[in-house]
Amino acid sequence: MKITMRLGKRSYDIIVKEGSLGRIGQLANLARRVLVVSDTGVPEEYIRTVLAQCSAGVPVILQQGEGAKSLETFGTLLNVMYEHGFTRADTVLALGGGVVGDVAGFAASAYMRGIRFINCPTTTLAQIDSSVGGKTAVNLGGAKNVAGAFYQPSLVVADTDTLKTLTRRHFVNGLAEAVKAGLLLDETLFTRFEQENAEECITDIIARSIAAKQSVVERDEREKGLRAILNFGHTIGHAIESCEGLGGLYHGECVALGMLPMIEQPAVRRRVRSVYKKLGLPTQIRYDGDKIMEFIRHDKKQCADGSFAVVRLAQIGTSRIDKLSADQLRAMIREGIR
Repeated sequence: MKITMRLGKRSYDIIVKEGSLGRIGQLANLARRVLVVSDTGVPEEYIRTVLAQCSAGVPVILQQGEGAKSLETFGTLLNVMYEHGFTRADTVLALGGGVVGDVAGFAASAYMRGIRFINCPTTTLAQIDSSVGGKTAVNLGGAKNVAGAFYQPSLVVADTDTLKTLTRRHFVNGLAEAVKAGLLLDETLFTRFEQENAEECITDIIARSIAAKQSVVERDEREKGLRAILNFGHTIGHAIESCEGLGGLYHGECVALGMLPMIEQPAVRRRVRSVYKKLGLPTQIRYDGDKIMEFIRHDKKQCADGSFAVVRLAQIGTSRIDKLSADQLRAMIREGIR
């Protein structure tokens, strides 16, 4: 299945297909220097499959985990490219989850002011969400995604066969972003979670999630307005993740929790909690509200007047961005903790 993100000169194809990892050399020109960035959680056979298609592949294997999403890693990738004589004609290829894609994409955006970037996501979360849309970043001071850039890939290759090697928890973690896409933009997608087994229709779930995000990114690539709705669940979710020390609950689990207080209708909230229970996602925030607020104050979504821009769901398919005071947001978090 091919989906084309239409962004003028920055347009690119997104391939969602079983076995596509072994066809990257047919989809993109790898007869050049290619920095293949992966991590210790990615099976070695995937790395070998990619390197075998590169005429001059340079592998960099990061330690798995959020800790790799740092300025230190960013600098390491730039130095490796410089030492191997990379030019603007060369390519960075990310092979892994969201952490690998984010830091590799950020390095690609900065090296010689930008070189080609191919994203090959191998996790549910990355295939559904983070590999598409051009957001790249690293963490600072324990807070998520403080330094980064909008930088579109030249190609995304999502081989759904790679999801078969994930643990159940990692697989489900990514589905939180698909639930989000359904709530915001595609009620049919959301009802599939209620009525069907996600594992049995995962290719369609990924494709529908990407299509939903595509419909927003094409209209607002750099988040000047509409695209901000895709932050649904992330204001509180990122703060929960930071409370966990960027290593406890997974990103999707935190986003799932962050969505709940922002759903206005109790009936919809009950439906969402039922889906979470069915999938195995957490349903209740168990952290100190004041500590969560401390991290939210460092979030990019804080406004100049001290208020916070949050995405609220009035009903499935209908969302809006509200500006809340710190007290209002704290009260919502307190309600979500119960």
